[in-house]
Amino acid sequence: GCIVGRTVPKTPNSFLCTIKHYGDFVLEYEFKIDPRLNSGVQIRSQVKDKNRVFGYQVEIDPDTERNRMWTGGIYDEARRGWLNDLSKNEPARKAFKPGEWNKIRVHAVGDSIRTWLNGVAAADLIDSMTPAGLIGLQVHGIGNKKDGPYEVRWRNIRIKDLGQQEWKPLFDGKTLTGWKALPGGTWQVV
Repeated sequence: GCIVGRTVPKTPNSFLCTIKHYGDFVLEYEFKIDPRLNSGVQIRSQVKDKNRVFGYQVEIDPDTERNRMWTGGIYDEARRGWLNDLSKNEPARKAFKPGEWNKIRVHAVGDSIRTWLNGVAAADLIDSMTPAGLIGLQVHGIGNKKDGPYEVRWRNIRIKDLGQQEWKPLFDGKTLTGWKALPGGTWQVV
């Protein structure tokens, strides 16, 4: 009942991506990860040359050795790097359960992306660079490490598609069509 991603030495990051693109949504999933692996879930992401996935990623960072623990933070894969790490969010850092199933909830509405890890508020980002894109499960590359394979598992993945917000002109620059003056007055387009 799980999607399992396994590492392969000397290969780049790999992704299992949705065909459909999503704009606004609520996404929930559970994951369990090998502590030697870094991973994540791409949201509103895109694909460029040679199938390279880039864009927002909800991080899975089980780095207990460095005590970083930024799971639930927002990373911009293959573009700008960290947008909202959890270095100043101690409750979210402590919410990660190494070696166990963890649950992420993502709200992406308009330019707002918010995450929760095991019910604890994690990231809160305002960024309008990419309003829609694919969802992708990531297995991070491991370079030349030969003690793997390492695994990351996902289950109970579900999404509530809220459509895509769209900006439409309220004023066309020429007429007052769609407007009315209350309680009166003189209005004109100049």
